[in-house]
Amino acid sequence: MTWVQLSTCHWCHVMAHESFEDREIAEYLNTNFISIKVDREERPDVDSVYMSVCMSLTGDGGWPLSIFMSPDQKPFYAGTYFPKYSLYQRPGFLDLLRAVKNAWKNSRDELIKSGEDITKALKEQESKKGTANVQELIQNGENYLRRYFDKENAGFGRAPKFPTPHNLIFLLKYAYYYKDNNALEMAEKTLISLYRGGIFDHIGYGFSRYSTDSVYLVPHFEKMLYDNALLTIAYLECYQCTKVTHYREIAEKIMEYVKKELTEASGGFYCAQDADSEGKEGKYYVFFPEEAIKILGEEDGRYFNEYFDITKEGNFEGANIPNRIKAVKQSGLQSIKNDRIDGLCRKMYDYRLTRMKLHKDDKILTSWSSLMIAAYAHAYRILGEEKYLEEAVRGVQFIKKHLTEGERLKVLYRDGVSKGEGHLEDYAFYCLALLYLYEGSFEAEFLKEALYYAKIMLELFFDTEEGGFYLYAKDAESLLFRPKTAEDNAMPSGNSAAALVLQRLALLTGDASMEKACNLQLNYLSEVIDYPVSHCFTLSVMLSEINPSRELVCVSVSKDIKELQKILREHYLPDMTVIVKNGENEKLLGELIPFTREYPVEEKDAYYLCEDKKCQKPVYNIEELKSLLRIPVII
Repeated sequence: MTWVQLSTCHWCHVMAHESFEDREIAEYLNTNFISIKVDREERPDVDSVYMSVCMSLTGDGGWPLSIFMSPDQKPFYAGTYFPKYSLYQRPGFLDLLRAVKNAWKNSRDELIKSGEDITKALKEQESKKGTANVQELIQNGENYLRRYFDKENAGFGRAPKFPTPHNLIFLLKYAYYYKDNNALEMAEKTLISLYRGGIFDHIGYGFSRYSTDSVYLVPHFEKMLYDNALLTIAYLECYQCTKVTHYREIAEKIMEYVKKELTEASGGFYCAQDADSEGKEGKYYVFFPEEAIKILGEEDGRYFNEYFDITKEGNFEGANIPNRIKAVKQSGLQSIKNDRIDGLCRKMYDYRLTRMKLHKDDKILTSWSSLMIAAYAHAYRILGEEKYLEEAVRGVQFIKKHLTEGERLKVLYRDGVSKGEGHLEDYAFYCLALLYLYEGSFEAEFLKEALYYAKIMLELFFDTEEGGFYLYAKDAESLLFRPKTAEDNAMPSGNSAAALVLQRLALLTGDASMEKACNLQLNYLSEVIDYPVSHCFTLSVMLSEINPSRELVCVSVSKDIKELQKILREHYLPDMTVIVKNGENEKLLGELIPFTREYPVEEKDAYYLCEDKKCQKPVYNIEELKSLLRIPVII
């Protein structure tokens, strides 16, 4: 019996307490089964394979994930959460164990055949191919989001609602290319609604994993590093696209939360904070009106309660999740700057820390940490603040010191020990982080590192015949089948992130092998997409592919490129690649990007722009460059 869990998942904790810590069940399991407990973050490859099994058998999935299989890994029964005893329509775990034991004893041949049939069906499903028109896929994705957009509360579909920031990033890019105000409005309204609800922690900042209702008031209270990293990027891009200040301010609050709560002393990033406190979900985050008055005093306490709609009636099991839903609906969200409320929140945050402990998942994962590095690098590129560059660089240094072994990446680090051979998402997200760092700082060493790991990623994971990246490396432990997973979930898939890496590297370097791999990868992705809205990160990459690219080479007489960085900060130019060459990096760039040798370093700065594979005459000052770029009007 195999059980896959998330360390901060509420129902994983419940089942662990009800069943695996229960003496009766433990004795029955130990006597009749070989039990294997898997951490989903440590082994996403195992989770992917057996989540497919669960979806195939039950039509549903999620965590905790319970799989029963034969000794040779052939699954024959699957489910998610089971209570100890049968309840309504849900079988009890103890009853299930007894039934499986009896079936194994009396009908083993049938179970084994069932396992073989399931395995065969999954392998066939994995190899199915189709064809699709890229433009049609992109339009279908936007159409779906438009159709299911919640016009009243924002977001998409009904509760539960997940942030899925990569969908919002796709909408921003779609709005840019097609001048579509509707796409921009969907993204903006959703980002505002996410902030105003209880899914955002207004006291300590940061976002919870998802909302259990349609208005984003009541979250599932666990906070995941990857959500906060991706939401930081989404808010930053929306700020750059619209110039509306509050998107920047929200991004800054998220990064403040990560720095305060999820950053290890030497630069690594912890995975998550738990949903439960003292065995009760959300207890850490809620308040009663009298608490604020006691801590802040009568006047400030009443102001705090009114600001965050904290009442005697409560909005969550008699207590209150601080939120701004009513206030924002009445007056809009012009700015979130409020020095008085910020000061009061700091006091309530300090008080909250004294009330109870909140469990932290202190694993440091290469993949999730890379997304946070990418977010900080993005923040430096868009906001220009050195502190964000420093955090991104510290994150890379941590990975290089603790999560690499030879030329390979490891999966996780905890308590001084690194474990696990890196999976596709580790390489894809790390390469992406390095690229974002290069695009913000123009330090060629980051580009060199991105190229290095991209080539290793291609060697270990890429299907050179049909395209697509396998989830685990060619020399890794063999599982039931070797999956290629293209569908985005709470995070973009490793395949979609790898596509972006190959695309950017091909444009930056002109490397023919990168371009060939990118084309094969995009062909594979377009063929396997049968539900475009679940592949929005891929659709973002495809948007870049079917629209004209722009490549800029800046040859600078010094390292001072502040004016160029200012242009790139002030304007949303999602698909322009930039290379900066100067006397110091000339040799390294020539090795990485041979065509840069043709651009001489002269006595004055020069800017060479190519658009849609056509190059224009160089210009020699920043004003001429602005004219050449034809900076688009903000929508």
